Amino acid sequence: MKYSFKNDYSEGAHPKLLEALHAAGSKQNEGYGNDVHCKNAADRIRQEAGRPDIDVHFLEGGTQVNLTAMTAFLRPHEAAIAADTGHIAGHESGSIEATGHKVCTAPGREGKLTPEAITGVLAAHPDEHMVKPRLVYISDSTELGTVYSKAELQALSACCKEHNLYLFLDGARLGCALCASDLTLPDIAALTDAFYIGGTKNGALFGEALVICNDALKPDFRYILKQRGGMLAKGLALGAQFEALFTDGLYYTLAEHANQMAELLKDGFRAENLPFLADSPTNQLFPVLPNALIASLAQDYAFEVREAVDADHTAIRLVTSWATPEEAVREFVRNLHLCVQAL
Repeated sequence: MKYSFKNDYSEGAHPKLLEALHAAGSKQNEGYGNDVHCKNAADRIRQEAGRPDIDVHFLEGGTQVNLTAMTAFLRPHEAAIAADTGHIAGHESGSIEATGHKVCTAPGREGKLTPEAITGVLAAHPDEHMVKPRLVYISDSTELGTVYSKAELQALSACCKEHNLYLFLDGARLGCALCASDLTLPDIAALTDAFYIGGTKNGALFGEALVICNDALKPDFRYILKQRGGMLAKGLALGAQFEALFTDGLYYTLAEHANQMAELLKDGFRAENLPFLADSPTNQLFPVLPNALIASLAQDYAFEVREAVDADHTAIRLVTSWATPEEAVREFVRNLHLCVQAL
């Protein structure tokens, strides 16, 4: 069987999370997120973020978080702004548009949105004959594996405040982003109106933690959560996992491992003088390779093809995870060298 670098959710869950699920499931709990595990996990996230006032809600997956949040946060005529590579713009089957809210896209810089891009969208939507942009959506890390610096997030936050926009951060891979930048969880809690902490792609069986920082967005969220099918009866299965993730720094340990394995892969490509589509410091890499080399590597490894760069070269995506064995990475690097030599 080919070893897969297709994504960071091919494995089940970290053993400590499975142990936590087993322990939580052996006792009776309240339903719908009112159990002791969800409450404890929420308290740990509040402590980690340095914000005792934030609301924390646990949902099953990232698309569910995005569509539920935007349904709750936006009025019917309001729209979201995203980079053209943003997840809600191209990877969620039009889920945001299906809620009735348009996604207005703008060119990003290596997947990152800028204040200039935001103001450009605002200028293109001047009156009531068009949708009204109200929420700025960003991902950290981005769809190209890049990360926002603290200065960049501060600039976005200031732009949003100036133009009366909400700032929402998709944190499907937030662990990897935090381990590869100067941002901290307290920074994000201070600079955004809402964000989520991804568990599915960082060692959890499933689950994301939506954090609402802006008081104006908090009322009645659980009504929307229930209406949109996001209120899990066995909420303990979400809470128990996030309890474990935010015990003894496990969340960061798992993300750091994924980044370290990606760095080993990156070193292998650099040794062969092979370029990248974007300068990613996280667990997603996008090397640009000769098509013949891609065909050779595909005989032994699974990965995603991103986009053609020219007639002879294509960018692929390789993703490492909390569970990626170092030996699997080193074996890939050895095979890469042999394939390059054989071309």
